[in-house]
Amino acid sequence: MSDAAPRLDLPVVAIGASAGGLEACRALLKGVPGDMQAAFILILHLDPTHHSMMADLLKAHTRLDVVQASEGVTLKAGCLHVIPPGVFLTVRKRALHLSEPEGGKPVRLPFDVLLRSLAKDTTAPSACIVLSGTGTDGSLGIADIHAAGGLVIAQDPEEAGYAGMPESAIATGIVDKILPAGEIAGALEAFLGISKSSRAAPAGKAGRAKSAAAAAGDAGQSEYDAVLAYLSQHAAQDFSLYKRGTLERRIARRMALLGLGEKDTARYLSILQDNAGERGQLVADLLIHVTSFFRDPAVFEHLSDKSLPRLIEALPADRPLRVWAAGCSTGEEAYSLAITCLEAIEAAGSGARLQILASDVDPEAIA
Repeated sequence: MSDAAPRLDLPVVAIGASAGGLEACRALLKGVPGDMQAAFILILHLDPTHHSMMADLLKAHTRLDVVQASEGVTLKAGCLHVIPPGVFLTVRKRALHLSEPEGGKPVRLPFDVLLRSLAKDTTAPSACIVLSGTGTDGSLGIADIHAAGGLVIAQDPEEAGYAGMPESAIATGIVDKILPAGEIAGALEAFLGISKSSRAAPAGKAGRAKSAAAAAGDAGQSEYDAVLAYLSQHAAQDFSLYKRGTLERRIARRMALLGLGEKDTARYLSILQDNAGERGQLVADLLIHVTSFFRDPAVFEHLSDKSLPRLIEALPADRPLRVWAAGCSTGEEAYSLAITCLEAIEAAGSGARLQILASDVDPEAIA
């Protein structure tokens, strides 16, 4: 167990890969400065029956410290934490936690597991990178990172040794950048607002730097207020009840994608005022879509075992069973409800008809 106090404001970059991933990781890591103020986590699909030498294989290709992840260790800036074989790796309060699959089952989709935990633990900008590999690992978890205001990058499939993982991520429509592995480090620096002059300040100036950062934070807060106030007048949606931190991370994410720094909120407001396309992009980003089939298993179990049987039993013969999925996003919940309801109707031996209404505030999600 690490005894270092966790930095809850530490940005985290999660990297996922499988087949062909070692070469892609080497190309990515060559461009990452050793003093970058972010922690890195690498998820590679490894043979659980063999000791992994992945950390040793990467050390010669990066200026980051490279260590194999262990239970309870605190994430550190300038450090790459590599997953051991045969386990799931999650983040909680900026510390790593390892768990084995139940009943000796093989580890499936470890990158998705990490990304979902990281999205819940987000207190600072996070990013995820999908590199070469087969299969679809990461394609579910990137939605959670996106919803938390993080940056999603996929390796250019034409460069990847195996295009399955990056192509699957790109097909979700929420990847922010598609880049060759060697160009990803620059995109990370731009997103995190890091410049060569600001990565490492002399120790004697630490107090003044902290004061300047605090003053900039106060200024940024008022400018975020101005952006949100402008949106309230020019967007059909009401964002007043959204979590403030989530809104700010998503605004900062859009700014970074335009090459703006965290202090450029006034300039970004000017862009919003002049550019209807960017207004639409920001509103679409603020409409958080996190969905998957049967996403809340306990809820669907309760519907199937208790609520639906009672509703079907009490249903008049001339009335259909009607269900409304409000905030249906891209429809996975509506289809999950349809499957659950049809199975319950069949189990009850009922001839009831089924009607499902699905709605969402985002017209693109409905389309």
